[in-house]
Amino acid sequence: MPRATRVLHATERRDTAALDTLILTHAQRQAQKGFLFGVKGTCVEIDFAETVRLRTDDALVLDNGGLVEIVAEPEPLIEVRAADLPALARLAWHLGDRHVPIQVLERRLRLKRDPAIETLLESLGAKIVPIEAPFEPEGGAYDAAAVDHHHEHDEHCGHDHTHDHKR
Repeated sequence: MPRATRVLHATERRDTAALDTLILTHAQRQAQKGFLFGVKGTCVEIDFAETVRLRTDDALVLDNGGLVEIVAEPEPLIEVRAADLPALARLAWHLGDRHVPIQVLERRLRLKRDPAIETLLESLGAKIVPIEAPFEPEGGAYDAAAVDHHHEHDEHCGHDHTHDHKR
């Protein structure tokens, strides 16, 4: 089974063909250790000293020299809009004050669905639209510490896939 030895960020990639593609949720893209399956069935071992943050179009460099590309999987999210840019900035400030991971887009914010946060945003005048989309939140001081991602697997990738994601 190939083992990932390093991350090749999208800005460093050339026109090199990938052996397989990993389609991963935001939580799965905060990787340190575990086993992941590509769309073509390749089982890749992840064993980094520290948690790495994978983004769409990054690639894992394998010990056999091959590449496995990363794609963000669509997830249940909300898009948040406001009456104007100062109001949107205030919403982003309130979310940041609560350490909520957000993706900043042109005139809108994207975040994971959370009824308590949605109630807060609505009370602040936000317009909320539920969507399914890839989630690529901004990094930050609390980014690596915000995700507790644990895998239970046997050493040959013939396993049940369990995840514990806590926020």
